[in-house]
Amino acid sequence: MKHPFSPLVLFLALLHAGHAHSKCRNVPGSAEFPTAAAWRVLNTTISGRLVLAVPSAKYCASLPGGACTDAQWTSALFRATIPGAMDQVNFEQDYDVAPPSLCFRNSTTCGQGNVPIYAVKADTVEDVQAAVKFASANNLRVVVKSSGHDYLGRSTAPNSLLIHMANLTDVVFTDAFVVGGENLGSAVTVGPGVPLRDIYQQTKAQGKIAVGGSAATVCAAGGYLQGAGHSAISPLLGLAADNALEFEIVVASGALLKVNSVSNPDLFFALRGGGAGSWGVIVSATLRTHPTFNVTSSIIELAASSNAAAAALAGVHTKHIFDLDAVRGGQYYYLESAGNNTSVLGLSTFTNTSLEQGTAILTPFLDDALAVPGVSLISKTFQQTLINDALFQTDDVVGANLVMGSRLVPTAAYQALDAPATVEKVYRELLDSGPQGILGHLVAGGQVSDNVNISSAVNPAWRTAKTHVILPYAWDDSASLAEINTLRHEFQTSHLAILEQLSGPNAGSYSNEADMFEPNWKTTFYGPNYAKLSAIKQKYDPHDLFIVTSGVGSERWDALGICTVDE
Repeated sequence: MKHPFSPLVLFLALLHAGHAHSKCRNVPGSAEFPTAAAWRVLNTTISGRLVLAVPSAKYCASLPGGACTDAQWTSALFRATIPGAMDQVNFEQDYDVAPPSLCFRNSTTCGQGNVPIYAVKADTVEDVQAAVKFASANNLRVVVKSSGHDYLGRSTAPNSLLIHMANLTDVVFTDAFVVGGENLGSAVTVGPGVPLRDIYQQTKAQGKIAVGGSAATVCAAGGYLQGAGHSAISPLLGLAADNALEFEIVVASGALLKVNSVSNPDLFFALRGGGAGSWGVIVSATLRTHPTFNVTSSIIELAASSNAAAAALAGVHTKHIFDLDAVRGGQYYYLESAGNNTSVLGLSTFTNTSLEQGTAILTPFLDDALAVPGVSLISKTFQQTLINDALFQTDDVVGANLVMGSRLVPTAAYQALDAPATVEKVYRELLDSGPQGILGHLVAGGQVSDNVNISSAVNPAWRTAKTHVILPYAWDDSASLAEINTLRHEFQTSHLAILEQLSGPNAGSYSNEADMFEPNWKTTFYGPNYAKLSAIKQKYDPHDLFIVTSGVGSERWDALGICTVDE
């Protein structure tokens, strides 16, 4: 069995190995890298589920006909079946080596890029334990992936062993989930391969709902919960992490631990908001379920003829941002910058309201919006639906190159008397400086704020926030390396200072939808919790087997996660 080989990575590993205070993972070419015979033993142990991992473009080229269809390439459901595939394909590329290692769709050459060497397609907990023990015994870089829906690239790494969790799809309901003798009520236990779309369908059949986002293929029992997990129903029911009751996790020793408020409570603290990928391999998560309910669901699409009109529209939206509070409603809204700027306010959810009541909540905003010069109505829809159906999506459209930066905007920023004017000014400056859009998530406040006393690693910035604002940056494969490098860093270099006029300088960020180059990530992602999280990391993963971008302990390792750095 041949091993992919990166001369540059090997050179860096050997270079770092010469430093007295550093250590390195084994990579292909290292004297202690596992032999072909050792890999065969692992493969036998896990019943033949060890496969070579390849970039999605190379996988597609191996299919009958030599290519994926457009529908396959852009389907998150399809990509979740491919061990080496990421939803955002830029994370499969390695732009930072010289020359870069790239693998584009329909290209004639294909490098391994940022994709692991091997993948364990785990079917059982024992498969996961075998993979973890093998990686630990052989000092390998290890990464964990459920669906590949990851905006920091934490589910992939070059010269690593991938543990692919897509096949662990058990779903078990109970009306009485007991921890430490206390009945915590109705709950569902899901495997790490269960996407939100399936959770919504299966809870609907039970007359229940669990807190989850609007993406179809995000897997709850993975990075979603570990990052905090926001939802359109978070103002009503809290963050997903607030509703997590228990985890089963394989830690670095290979042991399977039950983790809840009684058993390993420190790790329970970390797993609820302490960052994806840093703690082990989650093999199940138990989530509180709630009786399902009807919502008024709406989509309003407005056209703005200029950046000035779009910014004024954002100011009007701010004027009405507390209109949803009476019913603890949630909302996703965004401005996209194009020839004619378009604002789309989608999935406004108003719980337990009649259609007339839900319509009445948005009418004042809509009236004021249409009074803005240059703003016109494209379409509006209001409907009564079950919350499971409102959140359900069939699939996610992916397969593009995308990075982002974000900030949590405090409630106080919107309560200021000049808040509408501030938002209008910030949005105008942002739109004029060229981002491709401004995404807004009204997913905080309400129960998210009320849960301030929950003992978890959720960044306290969530408890004082009202919105989560994202700036996305996308590019085509034809973009030059210089253009790509500019876009990858543009949030920090061009737009953060503008956004901070609204959010303030220390607002925090949601680590699941954030900038992978965030310089002060310890504070921005984890707030005051980092020191406590670092101590928990040392207890359960003393040798840093689980290292990811901007994850707890990653400051001790280089960007590749291959060699330690002098501190």
